Amino acid sequence: MTAALPNRAVLQGLIVYAGFVLIFVFFSVMLWDRGFLTTTNLSNIVLQTAPATIMAFGLVFVLSAGEIDLSFGAIVALAAIVAATVMREYHWSIGLAAGIGTGALAGAVNGAIVAWARLPSFLVTLATMGIVAGLAREISNLQSIPVTQSTFIAIFGGGRLFGIPSLVLWTLAALVIGHIAYRETRFGAHVRAVGDNPRAALVSGIRVTRIRLAVLTLSGACAGFAGILYAGRVQSARYTLGESDLMTVIAAVIVGGTLLTGGRGSIPGALVGSLMMGMLSNGLILMGLSVSWQMMIKGLIVLVAVAVSLREPAR
Repeated sequence: MTAALPNRAVLQGLIVYAGFVLIFVFFSVMLWDRGFLTTTNLSNIVLQTAPATIMAFGLVFVLSAGEIDLSFGAIVALAAIVAATVMREYHWSIGLAAGIGTGALAGAVNGAIVAWARLPSFLVTLATMGIVAGLAREISNLQSIPVTQSTFIAIFGGGRLFGIPSLVLWTLAALVIGHIAYRETRFGAHVRAVGDNPRAALVSGIRVTRIRLAVLTLSGACAGFAGILYAGRVQSARYTLGESDLMTVIAAVIVGGTLLTGGRGSIPGALVGSLMMGMLSNGLILMGLSVSWQMMIKGLIVLVAVAVSLREPAR
């Protein structure tokens, strides 16, 4: 049984990449005369998915540890609003620290409640999602907060380095760091061990409560950084940022090969899954499908991905 697990993991990874190629080919054929294959459109897909990809990397750690985070979309908006508000009076670097710190703090609160109050992460993050969303609305007074510092916008929004968009560079940096942390460090091994069998992990000396606290804090920090990228790209912060990303990010992570039940995940797979969801949204819009149809199709993809994930053989 255990010998078959790597083969199944490899097979699922190949299915993800094959699915990405098939969707790309489908839209290329169906939308060849509507601009799908233009450099501008393909570039927009990559840029638009950058914040969701960062969130997906954090969620890989959470799901791999056997937990779930439903609050990251709300944290995105709050972090962006805090960063934009601070940057009105202080240097952009202080706003950056405030935004990411806000995300990390919100994630740490989630983690502390889950780890030490022993409440299910689903219920905890569902509750904090509402609290954080309400706080973002209260702080911003339902108004958009402009971001005007040009250096911040260049670094985290529309700038380029050697012709490469800054959002792409941040995504690649997060990919490398996330993959190394997940696959090549003791922390990553402990995360997978906790998700695979928390009791066995505890017996082996792994501090399970600290891992749960750490992964949810990491997810919050990733959401905070995603809020920074949103604010840099659209040059403003609003309470609606990230509110539509919950289903997209979860779908990207699960489609990318991370088990919903914990114990296994893939940072590169999350990147492919995020790009796949972005390409799907883009293609459906170019095909003229309404928002309701787009939501139904994405929901179907989530359902199929969860079903495949839960059919993983017992270990």
